[in-house]
Amino acid sequence: MDNNLLTAFIALTAFAVVIQAGILVALYVAVRKTTERMEAMSLEMKNKALPTLENAQSLLVELRPKIETIAANVADSTTMVRAQLGRIDATLGDVLDRTRLQVIRADELLNRTMDKVEETSEVVHKTVVSPLRQVSGLMSAITTGVEVFLGQKRRQPRNGMGVPQDEMFI
Repeated sequence: MDNNLLTAFIALTAFAVVIQAGILVALYVAVRKTTERMEAMSLEMKNKALPTLENAQSLLVELRPKIETIAANVADSTTMVRAQLGRIDATLGDVLDRTRLQVIRADELLNRTMDKVEETSEVVHKTVVSPLRQVSGLMSAITTGVEVFLGQKRRQPRNGMGVPQDEMFI
């Protein structure tokens, strides 16, 4: 019963750790994709906006408000990305802390279970095996005493190793 319970708790803990690892991987992939998109957008902005500014000074006056708006949007986007990265970092820290706690709990559970198994083994040895040996020895002594008292011949050992003295000198 304890072994099945231990197995169930270990399986449950392993399942939780796997789920947490999956969440971490998904968060990493999402952040990476967002970063790549932001870098692509930034590169596209540089490639399209700067040559236009260099080639046409007359368009500079018209494009300046738009460029400022784009820069503000990029700044806002960067701020949002930083805030998201801060949240992700906090979440990852929390997940790692919880994972550590679960591993510590699983280790303590395993240690307590092993201690209980050792205690049970000792109790079984003291309460079952030792008394059975004593009873067996006592029964053997009583049997031998009764055989000697009644004058019966001693029985041959069951394994065939013993040979009576008369048969040795044939």
